[in-house]
Amino acid sequence: MVLTPIDWAVIALYFLINIGVGLYCRSRAGSSLSEFFLSGRDVPWWLAGTSMVATTFAADTPLAVTGLVVRGGIAGNWLWWNFLAGGLLTVFFYARLWRRSGVMTDIEFTEIRYSGRPAAFLRGFRALYLSIPIGCIVLGWVNLAMVKILGMVLGVDKGTALALVMGLIALTALISAISGLWGVLVTDAIQFVIKQAMVIALAFAAVGAAGGISGIQAKLAAAGKSGALSFTPDLNSPLTPVLTFLVYISVLWWSTWYPGAEPGGGGFVAQRMLCARDEKHSVLATLWFNLAHFAVRPWPWILTALAVMVLYPDLPDPESGYVRVMIDHLPPSLRGLMLAGFIAAFMSTNSTQLNWGAAYLVNDFYKRFLRRGASERHYVGVSQVATLLLTLVSAVITFYMDSVAGAWKLLMATGAGTGGVLLGRWYWWRVNAWSEVTAMTVAAVVSIGLQTAAGLDTDKPDDFAWLMIITTVAATAAWVVVTLVTKPEPDALLVEFYRRTRSAFGWGPVARLAPEVRVEGGVGASLLSWASGCIGIYGALFGVGKLLLGETGVGLMMLGAGGVAGLVIYRNLSKRGWSVVS
Repeated sequence: MVLTPIDWAVIALYFLINIGVGLYCRSRAGSSLSEFFLSGRDVPWWLAGTSMVATTFAADTPLAVTGLVVRGGIAGNWLWWNFLAGGLLTVFFYARLWRRSGVMTDIEFTEIRYSGRPAAFLRGFRALYLSIPIGCIVLGWVNLAMVKILGMVLGVDKGTALALVMGLIALTALISAISGLWGVLVTDAIQFVIKQAMVIALAFAAVGAAGGISGIQAKLAAAGKSGALSFTPDLNSPLTPVLTFLVYISVLWWSTWYPGAEPGGGGFVAQRMLCARDEKHSVLATLWFNLAHFAVRPWPWILTALAVMVLYPDLPDPESGYVRVMIDHLPPSLRGLMLAGFIAAFMSTNSTQLNWGAAYLVNDFYKRFLRRGASERHYVGVSQVATLLLTLVSAVITFYMDSVAGAWKLLMATGAGTGGVLLGRWYWWRVNAWSEVTAMTVAAVVSIGLQTAAGLDTDKPDDFAWLMIITTVAATAAWVVVTLVTKPEPDALLVEFYRRTRSAFGWGPVARLAPEVRVEGGVGASLLSWASGCIGIYGALFGVGKLLLGETGVGLMMLGAGGVAGLVIYRNLSKRGWSVVS
């Protein structure tokens, strides 16, 4: 693809805006760890929520969605659509609790909920594990997508493309290191607008090149692929058989740890809840995130992927079809903006991953175990070094990845079975540090054993389903048994945690030790809001899809159902009120 001087000028202007934001936020970010990692806990809901959406909209996402649609039709997206139910649990049951906890990271939570050496071990281990191998795998697949994009767009080999990506990473790391979370949040908002506008423009170009929606439908039917337009999978298909689909909708969303979809919230989602101004902003941020993540963003990607099926039916690498459409069919006047959009997607995810990964390394390992009592500026300086360290490790990992969607499944398999204890630790007072250690250990051993000794392959749908089922059952049974046979945490610690978070249920024996604590009821209302949220957001997602595919009546009915569900949520949140404690 040939880029004109105007294209390069647009890309240069984008970089200048990002650098300007970083320099503007520099002085505030450098004042303390709270400012560097949590923006002084003063972030409005719309900015925190938009930043979450921007983070999950990486350069890899359109490519991975294209691969899912080409291989399994629109219904292939249930691999990630299923996570909506877990995301809404975070909104209505956990967002308030996270904001009340007052911790800096979700890993620091370990030592306000548990005690002694097991808690310290768990905190230190998770800090290193999630920041370096897991965090850098996430960065690695984002880097891989950008390598593919630049390689195809500029016509260079993988080594040259990786060198260019390293330059982008260096710039991202520099901005993140000097501006902290404020810089990440502001640039995320700018980047989200740019990249969403560009994927919509590309969808228009792709659908037009494929003959319009009706042309795509006719050509898929002629090729015997009309089932690709269904929102639910053909359960007799080897791509998404009935067992796999049932695992998606009944097990995966609550049982599996996955970046951005942690059961009960975690990672950068927890960071955004913790940096919100108060509980209200924490809840609204996560609600907006789930609405935008599942209902606002996907259709431009999906429409482009359907066009890829028509325009390039025999691509050996379906993920590359998204970039191929950009090269072949995007109007020349938009090419610079489109490449800037990809760079924006790449940089927004990298900046967040680097910021919260550095938070784990510094707040939960270095400050906790290696160097206590140093100045805030010292810890900010170490945070900047940690940011650069994670950048280098992620670049190495990029060399060993071939598929973005494959990396998604790898992390799902790695995190299988640990979700139950992450949900239960907030609402069952008996859960202790050994419960989490057991869940992580058993899940890892069983998952690795099934993939090595038993030969289960995460790329095979039935194998993936059985891996999820067996690992989840084994890990859940193990941590529940360990919880019941080991001692609970000390009463003093449990009472302090209960006073801080005011959990609505599951704390009966502890509540009797702190009768002065007033807790909110409304468990039924929260369940109703959760169910309404599922109906509302799925209604919006599928309603928009039906309208785009020409099924106007069905689409309007689904949107109407989504609107009614939204009113129920609004009524419940308005009646419940908000705590005055920020």
